[in-house]
Amino acid sequence: MANLADPRRLWADGKAIDVHGVAVTRLTAGPAPTTLAAAGQGVIEVLGVESETTLVRLDVPLDGAVGFWHPAAGWDRHLTADWMATGLRTVGLVDSAPLGCLYDDAGRAVLAFASDRLVHTTRLRFGVGERAGRFGVWLAMDLGHGELCRIWIAPPGGAVAETVRSLVRRQSGTAALPVPEAGRVPAYSTWYSYHQEVSATAVEAEAELAAELGCGLLILDDGWQRGAYGGSYAGCGDWEPDPEKFPDFGAHVETVHGLGLKYLAWIAPLLLGDDSAARDRLAAFAPHARPEWRCHVLDPRHEEVRRFVVDTCVRLVDRYGLDGLKIDFLDAAMVYAEDSTRREEGTRSGGGVAPAEDARPEGGVGPAEGVRPENGAGREDRANLEDHANPEDHANPEDRGRPEDGGDVGESMRVLLTELRDGLMAVRGAELMIELRQPYTGPGMLEFGNLLRAGDCPADAAGNRVRTLDLSVAGRESAVHSDMLMWDPQASPQVAARQLLSVLHAVPQISVPLAQLSAAQRAMAGFWLAFWREHRDVLTRGALDAGRPDGLHPVVIARDATRAVVVHHVSDHAATLDPTRFAEIAVVNNTGAERVLLDLTHPAAVRLDVRDACGTPVRSETACLDPGPRWLAVPPSGLCLIRPA
Repeated sequence: MANLADPRRLWADGKAIDVHGVAVTRLTAGPAPTTLAAAGQGVIEVLGVESETTLVRLDVPLDGAVGFWHPAAGWDRHLTADWMATGLRTVGLVDSAPLGCLYDDAGRAVLAFASDRLVHTTRLRFGVGERAGRFGVWLAMDLGHGELCRIWIAPPGGAVAETVRSLVRRQSGTAALPVPEAGRVPAYSTWYSYHQEVSATAVEAEAELAAELGCGLLILDDGWQRGAYGGSYAGCGDWEPDPEKFPDFGAHVETVHGLGLKYLAWIAPLLLGDDSAARDRLAAFAPHARPEWRCHVLDPRHEEVRRFVVDTCVRLVDRYGLDGLKIDFLDAAMVYAEDSTRREEGTRSGGGVAPAEDARPEGGVGPAEGVRPENGAGREDRANLEDHANPEDHANPEDRGRPEDGGDVGESMRVLLTELRDGLMAVRGAELMIELRQPYTGPGMLEFGNLLRAGDCPADAAGNRVRTLDLSVAGRESAVHSDMLMWDPQASPQVAARQLLSVLHAVPQISVPLAQLSAAQRAMAGFWLAFWREHRDVLTRGALDAGRPDGLHPVVIARDATRAVVVHHVSDHAATLDPTRFAEIAVVNNTGAERVLLDLTHPAAVRLDVRDACGTPVRSETACLDPGPRWLAVPPSGLCLIRPA
């Protein structure tokens, strides 16, 4: 692929057009980008030429830009320089998406783009050009001769969330996998409660308590399968229940169903454990070793691997009566994208991709900044997959059918996931649930999974809030799930509640040993889960206002035609509201302070009903609220319902 590490080349002149104030420049050989006939739609087409990687730059003046958001931004949503490694990404079907938005201090889009290359890999670079005084986004794509890439440029000035959603709707050409009712109810997960130390007895006891709290879905995580011990993945590949932990797995699933819960089981179908019986049979198709996990990664470009994965997953759901699967580590496939790059480097005139290291331009000042951990780094024993891959994929545009062995990883995963979805749908129909987690939750994955979970962030309430809002920004059609919620069993209910209140805008997954909860924590969980169920539609399907991405969302407001839910994650950050517009405003204080700040646009006579973290009434009163800023007394992790008097 074209060299993305030399900023002096990145700002070279080329064949350019202007779209919504964005300069769109082709930096490699070939015809200039063109716009479609529909005037003002911001749709660009770029034509591939033979034996040439296509490199396109989108750039705008810096003006009032303050940050850049993309699906895998994590904590890095500030303005990075074009020579920093934080501005270099490889995206594809199972890792993020070619999508991003530069925004100003009012949270309005300055440069927002999306590409239709959701399956095949795109190498992205973005950042501030110090000499140019502009912000640039570079897309390097291996387009075959005559192949078109379509890029959408959104008009500037729209709110970030609304702008990104409009782009995602254009990217997602196929219908999303429907979400059954069970995918939109609170869930109980075994992971942080038990890790691999699960058993039928323990899970059934927890399931009964989860049902009493209002959960409707149980997710059995890693540990149910034979060979699951010691925090490793050495037993992955056989996918048979451990007979000591689950003597009759089918009967166990029926027992949980009898409690009113649907049932998902965890599987990592691309991991081949070193101790598994399947190792000898499939070793030739899993050359990439993960010694720290005691496993290898299966290469999905092989038909044998795709058949094994599909047959294994369908058999598991069918044999044991599961309602779906929690599918893990699909992003591991990206380690094989690098093979395509090495194989085809000699046939491309664009040159190889330089390493993702900082390349400080001549005349720059100071050392390069370090790279913060990426969004969704995973469990403690999950090393960052990107440390093992620099995946620049090379697409063959003439082959849109089944991929050949050793071909494009993204296309191979598309075929695998299509067959897997269709096989599972044949067993479970419209009630099927498939959980996917960041980073393989981009627009291209919406047809393959319907429960989109935040990347692992144990006990990190702020991280869970940011991750789930990133998922929600891209769309509200699928069910956005929080990472599993854990908290200190010795903590006060006010402190424990902050884990749950941080993700009220998503479907909560509880993952604490329920039998060990104090009476106060149990009351807290029951109260807030009941509140969530009552307000589910406005929280998960209503309009969402979360402010600027780089502010990490101190106040989140969800609203529909009649109700609003305002969650304060920072006590002194004002929420602007019109109290005359809604039949009910629920103000949630997700802080340790005793009050929150409102900024009212109109006067209103209202009734205030205040409850503490456990739902105990604190006070009820009528009040005349004047317009402008005002403090509202709400207990820590408490609730105030505001209704017309």
